[in-house]
This record gives sequence, C-alpha cells and structure tokens, in this order.
Amino acid sequence: MASRLRRAVITGIGVVAPNGFDTDEYWDAVLHGRSGIDRITRFDPAQYPVKLAGEVPDYDVRRRIPGRLVPQTDQATRLALIAMDAAVSDSALELAAMPGDQVGVVTGMSVGGLEYSQRELEKLWRFGGDHVSAYLSFSWFYAVNTGQISIRHGVYGPGGVLTGQTSGLDAIAHARRYVAEGLPVVMCGAVDSAMCPLGWVIELAAGRMSTVADPTRAYLPFDTAASGYLLGEGGAMFTVEDAEHARDRGVRPYGEVAGYATTFDPRPGATREPGLRRAIESALTDAGVTPGEVDVVFADAAGIAELDRAEAAAITHVFGPRAVPVTAPKTMTGRLYAGGPALDVATVSLSMRHGVIPPTVNVTDPVRSDQLDLVCGEPRETTVSTALMLSRGEGVNSAMVLTAM
Repeated sequence: MASRLRRAVITGIGVVAPNGFDTDEYWDAVLHGRSGIDRITRFDPAQYPVKLAGEVPDYDVRRRIPGRLVPQTDQATRLALIAMDAAVSDSALELAAMPGDQVGVVTGMSVGGLEYSQRELEKLWRFGGDHVSAYLSFSWFYAVNTGQISIRHGVYGPGGVLTGQTSGLDAIAHARRYVAEGLPVVMCGAVDSAMCPLGWVIELAAGRMSTVADPTRAYLPFDTAASGYLLGEGGAMFTVEDAEHARDRGVRPYGEVAGYATTFDPRPGATREPGLRRAIESALTDAGVTPGEVDVVFADAAGIAELDRAEAAAITHVFGPRAVPVTAPKTMTGRLYAGGPALDVATVSLSMRHGVIPPTVNVTDPVRSDQLDLVCGEPRETTVSTALMLSRGEGVNSAMVLTAM
C-alpha cells in the first residue's frame, strides 16, 4: 500500500499554549505541572458563570508577524502563523529552495475567527457598514489559517481545512494521506481561539463548562469531583514529511504518524455503544500495532462524568484494566477546541524524544482508579515508543497512533 511505502514523519513542532508561548517553555511547564488556567483577562467575565480559561500570555504581535497582517487577522490566525514559523524553523526546512507545488498545507479549526467577528459586528451595530473592515470577509472563515500560511510561506501544493473538535488530529491524518500520495512536505496542525463574549455565550449554551471558581479544582477529568471542562486557546503546528525526504536531509524525526481512524457515534437513544472503542481499535490496526505495544494513551478527558466513564470503559475494553498509562496534560491548558488534539500530538512527540510522560494535574480522587492507570501529580519517566491520542467532538471520535523512529 502507498501509505506503507511512503511514511509520514513529524520533523518540526511549533507550540503556542496558555502555559508556554513556545515549545521549550510549554514542555518545561507540563513537566513541572505549571498551569495556564486563570481568570479571564481579555474581556470582563463578571456577568458570566464561568470566569476561568487558559489564555495565551500577552505578546508583541508586530514582532512576531508582519505588520501588514495585523489588521487582517484574528488571534487564532496570528497564533497559527507564529506556531507554523516555529515548526518550519524546528524542521530546518529551506522552503524557499523547494518547488511551491511540492508543499501542502492542511489546518484544523473549530470556531473560526470569532474575536475578530465580534469586534467588526459591534462596529456594524454602533456605526454602520462603512466602519466594518473588508478583511472580515475572510478573517472569520475556517479556512483562513490554511490560506494565510500558504501565502506567508509561498507554497501552493494541495491544501485543505478540517473543522470540528477533532480536526487537530484529522488535519495531521490528512497530511499523512498527502505524503502517502507522493507529496514530500505538508505544513499542518490546528490552533483555535474564542476568548471573547461571543465565543463564551455560544459555549455556555451547551451547559458543560465548569463553574467552579478555583482554577485548581475546576477542570478535573476522571475525578469524582469532575464538574465540566474549561476552555483555552492555542494549539500546535507541524512540518510533516515523507520519511525518505527527511532522511535525505539528515533530519531526526520526532516520530511517525503510524495510524489513524475516525468513527461516528450512534444517534441519540440508540442502543449501540459510542464509537470511541472502534476508533481506537481501527487506529491500532492501521498502525499495525497491538494494544500491548502502546506505551501511553493521551485521553480526550472531557471532565464530564458521563463522558469520562465512557472513555475509561473504551480504553479498558481495548487494553485491559490499568494495562497502559493514561494522561491528560490539557488539565494545565483547558480544552483548546481543535487546537487541543494538535497540542497532544506535540506533547506526545516530546514525550518520545525525552522519555517521560507528563502528568494530569489536580486530579486527586480518580473515579476509575481500578480501570485507569492515570499519571497524576508527577511525570513518569519511561520509554515512549508508541502512543495513542484520542479526541472527541459532537458525535465523532478520532484516534491517532504515533511511533518513535
């Protein structure tokens, strides 16, 4: 099969997260349990029941991206551009020396440019259409990050955008498919941001966010005190290459995108189980690995009792009780929409490189301690050769396997 002849490997990583504005800072934070969750500062949350989030630290945007892009872009796009610059630098790719049609771009995005949209719609309401920026026509759009990255780096190979909560994994899987079809390099990943009242009220309507005021007790997946999740912003971008292309450049990959699967849940009221277990099993089959070869599972970790139980059951069904370490470093960032699973891929890649599993912080009373070997409190030093990442959205489940090179 083509996917076996042309293997997709990760050669560059760029991270922007609430607890680290670059990859090194983020990795140090997760190993030392430093959280980026605190009271929201980008708008006044006093009138809302949820006042906590994982915000990316303040930065000088004009030192990070060209000034001409600042009035055109939402926070999510700016962060995506910054993270992609870092991923390209990390990979040591000379994009200018490559034919532009030999480099693809695929991104995931769940919420679009909501902060930019709210600002311009407020101008429309208060002052009229003459005061609305023409850039609103694309700054809100889910595909904007793919377009802006392509333009910034002068590449015009195959491109695409995936939407939804799982699209951080789905975009990387799509990049893997492009590599299997013969493309040497794909720029991919996901970054999301919705730190504005518009994004907040949309999410509050679902009724699943934690209203606990203590940042250390609000988002507690797999804990008896689980009360919902918290949101964050950021994510990760990657350079994914054909393994032979990377080898010819003398580059050491972080790991191979070895397996992937996505499934749908049954309709509400149906008697069939959710599709997460099938996604896990299919991803392992696609990767050609057995459950016993998996060294760690990075959980979706919803922080909602019912969903946590379902995820614990799916993991236990596939691997057996306490048969594999499970972790959720997203307790230090909040759930980053599409950016969350992409950030998990970055964290797994670093775990493989450094031989350590980062912890799930703040969880003190695991509700499924008889089923899950949850890595709590402190990092666990161990060889990480094969890792599984899980992500769930509304009715959809994605699973990805990374293997060390």
